[in-house]
Amino acid sequence: MAALDSLALFTGLGLSEHKARETLKNAALSTQLRDAATQAQQTLGSTIDKATGTLLYGLASRLRDTRRLSFLVSYIASKKIHTEPQLSAALEYVRSHPLDPIDTMDFEQECGVGVMVTPEQIEEAVEATINKHRAQILVERYRFNMGLLMGEARAALKWADGKMIKHEVDMQVLHLLGPKMEADLEKKPKVAKARVEETDQRTAKDVVENGENYKTPGYVITPHTMDLLRQHLEITGGQVRTRFPPEPNGILHIGHAKAINFNFGYAKANNGICFLRFDDTNPEKEEEKFFTAICDMVAWLGYTPYKVTYASDYFDQLYAWAVELIHRGQAYVCHQRGEELKGHNPLPSPWRDRPLEESLLLFEAMRKGKFSEGEATLRMKLVMEDGKMDPVAYRVKYTPHHRTGDKWCIYPTYDYTHCLCDSIEHITHSLCTKEFQARRSSYFWLCNALDVYCPVQWEYGRLNLHYAVVSKRKILQLVAAGAVRDWDDPRLFTLTALQRRGFPPEAINNFCARVGVTVAQTTMEPHLLEACVRDVLNDTAPRAMAVLESLRVVITNFPAAKPLDIQVPNFPADETKGFHQVPFAPIVFIERTDFKEEPEPGYKRLAWGQPVGLRHTGYVIELQNVIKDPSGCVESLEVTCRRADAGEKPKAFIHWVSQPLICEIRLYDRLFQHKNPEDPAEVPGGFLSDLNPASLQVVEAALVDCSVALAKPFDKFQFERLGYFSVDPDSHQGQLVFNRTVTLKEDPGKV
Repeated sequence: MAALDSLALFTGLGLSEHKARETLKNAALSTQLRDAATQAQQTLGSTIDKATGTLLYGLASRLRDTRRLSFLVSYIASKKIHTEPQLSAALEYVRSHPLDPIDTMDFEQECGVGVMVTPEQIEEAVEATINKHRAQILVERYRFNMGLLMGEARAALKWADGKMIKHEVDMQVLHLLGPKMEADLEKKPKVAKARVEETDQRTAKDVVENGENYKTPGYVITPHTMDLLRQHLEITGGQVRTRFPPEPNGILHIGHAKAINFNFGYAKANNGICFLRFDDTNPEKEEEKFFTAICDMVAWLGYTPYKVTYASDYFDQLYAWAVELIHRGQAYVCHQRGEELKGHNPLPSPWRDRPLEESLLLFEAMRKGKFSEGEATLRMKLVMEDGKMDPVAYRVKYTPHHRTGDKWCIYPTYDYTHCLCDSIEHITHSLCTKEFQARRSSYFWLCNALDVYCPVQWEYGRLNLHYAVVSKRKILQLVAAGAVRDWDDPRLFTLTALQRRGFPPEAINNFCARVGVTVAQTTMEPHLLEACVRDVLNDTAPRAMAVLESLRVVITNFPAAKPLDIQVPNFPADETKGFHQVPFAPIVFIERTDFKEEPEPGYKRLAWGQPVGLRHTGYVIELQNVIKDPSGCVESLEVTCRRADAGEKPKAFIHWVSQPLICEIRLYDRLFQHKNPEDPAEVPGGFLSDLNPASLQVVEAALVDCSVALAKPFDKFQFERLGYFSVDPDSHQGQLVFNRTVTLKEDPGKV
C-alpha cells in the first residue's frame, strides 16, 4: 500500500507512471522525493503543478546534503525558486556553503530570488544579440547557428526562462529573414580547410621507420641521441612497439575503442607488439574492478596485449630518476599550494633556484612522510608548449596503493611518468589524442634531461558521439542522479554498456575503421555506429518471433487435432544455416497493432474482409469475430484459416507466437534529447536537465517463441519485424530479459 501511495504521489508531481516506478526502485531518491513532496503539500495543498513537481524531482535527485532539503523545498513551494537556473544555483550554493547557518540574504542574491525578468528585457537582450551578428545572419540566413544567439542572450539574462528566450529568438529571426525559402533548406556548404591532416600524415610517415625518431619535427637531438637510438634498435630489432595506457579510474568508452584499435591495429599492421599499460599513479581514484573491466574490454574487442604492465612496476626506477633530475639541476622541491598554481599565469616559484642539496634532502623527506599532502611537490624546470611553467613531477598522497601498499607516500604525475615508462618499454610510437600535444615538449625534454631513449609522440583526434556524454565524472553524476543504473547501463556509450546492449565487438571495430585516424576531433552521429551493428547482426543473429503488445487469436477451424511443428529458417535468406522448430496451435498471439477494426486507407494488415498470412506457416487467417470486454476494448479475435494457394497472395504476412515464453524486453532510445547535451548554448540547464524521459521502456510480459528458451546472456537474435535483441545478464532461470540492440533500420523520426 505504501508503494501505491508513493506511486500516486509521484505521478501527481507530473512524473510518468514508468518514471515513477523507476524512481521507487531507488530507495534513497524515492525517500528524498517523498519528503520533499509531503513538505511542499503543506504549503500548496494536495495538488502540485507540474513545473513545481519537476523542480522537486530535480532537487531530490541532485541534492547530496539531505540537511538542506527542507530549506530548499520551502523556497520551491513558496515560488521563490521557480526556474531550473535558480535551482541549479541553489544546489551549488548549499554545496559550497556546508556550514550552518546559511546567510539567507546572500543565498537569495546568489540564486536570483526576487529577480523578475520581464518580456521587454528578453526582447531587448535578444535584439542586442541579433544586431551583434546581424551581418552574418543575413548572409547565412537559417543556416546560422541559432544556439549562439540563445547562449548569448541567456548569458545576459541569467535568470530568464529559457523557453521564453527561444521563442523571442525565433520571432525576431523570422521578422528579420522572413519565412524559410528553398535555399534555406540546403545543407550549409563545408568550408575548405587547410590540408592539415595530409601534412600530419606525411609527418607520421617520417617516423614510421623505427630508429629514425630524430626526423620527427620538434624532436630534440642531443649529443647522446644517436647512441641511444642504436641501443634501442639492438634491443627491439627494429620492431614497432605501441602501448594502450588507460588510467584505471573508470570504464572505457567508445573513444577508447578508437585508441585500442589504433594502438593494437598499428602494431599488428607493422608486425609489431602492443603493451597494455595501466597508468596507476593516482591511488585515490583507482579500483580493482576498473582494472578487470579494462582487460575484459580489450579482450572483447579481439586484442591480446604482448604484455600487461603497470606504471607502478617502475616506481623504484622513476624515483631514482627523479633524484638524478635534481642532481642535474633540472628539478626542485616547491612549497606553493595547488590553488597558487592554478590559473593562466601563476607566479613563478620562489623556490625555483634553491640549492640542489636542499632539494635532495627535502625530496627524501617527502618520501619518508615528513610533509603533509599539498605541503611540498617536486617540479621540473621547463616551460611547456601551452605556457605552463614547471609541471609537477611528484606529489604527496597518503593513500595506500592497490599494488604497492604503503611502500610509497609520494606518487609521480602523468607528465613525469608517461614518457619514462614509454622509454623503459622501448615504445616506438607513443600514440595519443590531440589534447596531449601540449605535453609533447615535456615528453621530449624529460627523456633528454635524463639521457634515456626518447620515443616519438604522435597525436590524433579524439572520437566523440552526439547525444552522449563519456566523461567519467559526468557518468558518475548520472548514476548518482538515478538517470542510469550503472556504468554498464545500455543507454551509455561505455564499452561495458555497449556490450550489455548487444553491440558486437566486430561492429565497433568496423566503426572505428570507417571513422579513420585524423588530426581533427571527430564527432559522429550514433546512427552511423548503429549501421555497423546492423551489418554484423544481419549475418550473425538468428531469427525468432516475438510479440510486444499481444492480442489473442483463436483459430476456430484449426486443421489438426494437436499443435503442428513449424520449421523456421534461422536465416531466411540462407537456409543452409539451419532451421529451428516452433509450435503452431489453435491459439496464437499477434501484435495488437497488426489488427484494426476500422483501418485507415493503406492499412494492409488484419481487418474485416482483409486476410493476412502467418509467417512461415503456409496459412492465411481471416477475421470472423471480434470479442470485447465490458469497456469495449478488444480482448481477442476469432479467425478461420486456410492453406495459402499458389495464386493467392495476401496483402501482408505478420509474425506470431504460439505456446510462447513470457519474457521482459527493454526498449532503449537516446539518453539525451539534444545533440550536444554538454553545450550550454544548446542546453542551458546542463546535461542533467536534458534527459530523455522515454529513453527506456520496459515490456514486462512480452511473448517470445520457445526457440530461444536455452539462450544465454549476450546471445543475439533478430525478432522478425521488431529489431535486433540481446539476452541481458539480468536473465534468470524463470525469465529471460532481452535488450533491444537496434531497430531493423534507422528510425526516420529521429532528428
